[in-house]
Amino acid sequence: MKDGLFSVLVASYNNGRYLSEAIDSVIAQTYQDWEMVIVDDASTDDSVEIIKRYISQGYKIRLYRQEKNQGCGATKRRCAELAEGAVCGFLDPDDALTPDALQIMMEAHYQQPEASLISSRFYRCNELLDIKKQTTHQRALKPDENYLMLRDSAPIVTHFATFKTAKYRCTSGIDAKFKRAVDQDLYYKMEEVGNLVFIDLPLYKYRIHKGGISLFDNANKALYWHIVAMVDAGIRRGIDVEDVVQNRVERILLRKRKKQQFFRVKICPKQNIYRLILFGITLIDTDR
Repeated sequence: MKDGLFSVLVASYNNGRYLSEAIDSVIAQTYQDWEMVIVDDASTDDSVEIIKRYISQGYKIRLYRQEKNQGCGATKRRCAELAEGAVCGFLDPDDALTPDALQIMMEAHYQQPEASLISSRFYRCNELLDIKKQTTHQRALKPDENYLMLRDSAPIVTHFATFKTAKYRCTSGIDAKFKRAVDQDLYYKMEEVGNLVFIDLPLYKYRIHKGGISLFDNANKALYWHIVAMVDAGIRRGIDVEDVVQNRVERILLRKRKKQQFFRVKICPKQNIYRLILFGITLIDTDR
């Protein structure tokens, strides 16, 4: 592990059309002591060729290829295993960083050694990466709120989320079984080994497009895997999360039902919905 080095981790799969913008946003950083660790999950498009072009130009990019497609969880886990930096952060291959993202995050980690994970606000962008709005639902933790991500009142950790490598290695690591909501699994685990810190600045550009693994028709699958992450966290912590899960599902169902874009079948009684989500059967294709 190298002090001062920031490892930008990219789990890449068939995002060749957007990948150059992600890489360019790292190259343009004001903080230049970085490496990019890209694990390609057996892409069938031109992703690997694009990455190799950057490597041939001397940029600090390490590429690793998986012979068979293993899914997001296994690919992100491999990224974290290969990281050499003191601080890591995932950049999705269809998104981008603001130019000062790494600088701000590295300074924050140095200033707060007990923080295991530091996150920020992000910009919601259209498919062309044009900024449409800044997110406002994240908030700073109060002193008595740490280790409470499973509670309804807990803040939402999203992009840009960065973590200390040494703290990460005190956990069991990202679970390779996860197909979606991989970041949620990571956030719960990082909460168990240190403090969570929030930076009230947008440092990440999140692209909204139909191919996103947690959006549109994939939202149901992402919800299922988020519930799995919550249940796993409850087991590790020795607490019953049933009430929290039910409350979370109920709120999501209400919001989605209003938008008419949740389950595209007749809504079952509430108790059955919880059971179906928790076990990932019948209504939700979990990608298993």
